Amino acid sequence: MTISRINPPELGKPSGFSHAMVATGGRTVYLAGQTALDADGKIVGKTVVEQFEKALGNLLTALRAAGGEPEHLVKLTIYIVDVPDYKAHAAEIGAVWRRLIGKHYPAMAGIGVARLWDDEALVEVEGIAVVP
Repeated sequence: MTISRINPPELGKPSGFSHAMVATGGRTVYLAGQTALDADGKIVGKTVVEQFEKALGNLLTALRAAGGEPEHLVKLTIYIVDVPDYKAHAAEIGAVWRRLIGKHYPAMAGIGVARLWDDEALVEVEGIAVVP
């Protein structure tokens, strides 16, 4: 299996994401949107950084249960209730990313939304992975 990043110079240098990913020779895993829910179904964390860490951790738990690892992620979508707050904490969120995933940056989108399913949720992460 191979996963390749495609970052054409015409699109400018990406920071914290890749413009495109090409994956061959694996199984596609579609990962449902994950918020900061704990095992009891309660949102944990008061800040966007705390909730991002739990949501991303939940996504990685689902990915590992499907036989994958963080480097198999090819696409992530992050739904954000308060985009300015998310951007203000970008450095802390980046540190969480590097601790949980490392320097692997799939194709990504960040989308501002009015609210998520759970009123307390500040962020939701969904993804697609290709695993060997």
